[in-house]
Amino acid sequence: MKSQFSHVSRSGRISLPAAFRAALGLEQGGDVVIELDDGEIRIRTLAETIARAQAMSRHLLAGKPHVSVDDFLAHRRKDWGEE
Repeated sequence: MKSQFSHVSRSGRISLPAAFRAALGLEQGGDVVIELDDGEIRIRTLAETIARAQAMSRHLLAGKPHVSVDDFLAHRRKDWGEE
């Protein structure tokens, strides 16, 4: 793990080091997800967060039929009488 000293301003802002932004593909800015977990702050790109959620879903739903979003919506449409 790489680390670098930074400073939090009175307004709560922190600058991410250029090397860190480059490593995450944030040279021009971008959306991130910030997590607080057991006294640690983690910053991930939105794309990375989505990819992790998709991987977790694939793992949890592997081999289970009729658990896609399309299946869910079809079921809801049936409940709503929109078939």
